[in-house]
Amino acid sequence: MSNICEDCVYYDFDEELDAWVCEADLDEDDMARFLQQTQTACPFYRRGGDYDTARRQ
Repeated sequence: MSNICEDCVYYDFDEELDAWVCEADLDEDDMARFLQQTQTACPFYRRGGDYDTARRQ
């Protein structure tokens, strides 16, 4: 899953945590469904634009 996260628009570097994190805006119900799912594909994945992808390099 981490390789698909790298080009997701929600995947960004958090300077406070000093780590890459998913910043998808999930409410409590969405998070519970996401953690309970058995699928390998992320339902919140959205491909970043060329500018967003280049910005991370």
